[in-house]
Amino acid sequence: MDIGKTLEYLVANTKTLKRMMWVILALLVVVDFFLHRHHPPLLAFGLDGIPGFSAVYGFVSCVLIIVVSKFLGHSWLSRPENYYDRAEECCDD
Repeated sequence: MDIGKTLEYLVANTKTLKRMMWVILALLVVVDFFLHRHHPPLLAFGLDGIPGFSAVYGFVSCVLIIVVSKFLGHSWLSRPENYYDRAEECCDD
């Protein structure tokens, strides 16, 4: 198996791949409505009993992690393109 060809295929078919992932996510939520649980879940809070809640909660959590990390990266970690050039200019003796 050639990893380069696999990656090229995935990049060339991103639209199809995204659609497949959305379908899989939707199916997981729908399947949760029909699963029979042998034991009722221990409710940490009231929303745990809602079918599909875990999938929605996980998705929202992942999106929130991505948004917060991008915000931190852009506001705290990133530097201007000429950041190191300016440091050399100010410290030349």
